[in-house]
Amino acid sequence: MKKILLAAAVAAGLLSAPGHAADAQALAASKSCLACHAIDKKLMGPAFKEVAKKYAGVAGAEAKLIDKVIKGGGGVWGPIPMPANKVTPEEAKTLVQWVLAQK
Repeated sequence: MKKILLAAAVAAGLLSAPGHAADAQALAASKSCLACHAIDKKLMGPAFKEVAKKYAGVAGAEAKLIDKVIKGGGGVWGPIPMPANKVTPEEAKTLVQWVLAQK
């Protein structure tokens, strides 16, 4: 019975993943992330794909980036600092997970 429930949970997660990505991209648009960032090209800030590449496999990257989204930061991608953003910790986590999933 546990195997069936586990399989159902995994399947549900796989089926909801595309919807989650669309929700995260809509959140990015609503929080004005896309004013400075694009998925695959540099604007004022780095492309999300470049961020994902830079932090792939880096321990603690998610927590570090969540903090940076909330508080802002600078000096990593050039002279233009990223301002603090009006997001909840949960929204920041959703955004960072989405960015790190870009390939």
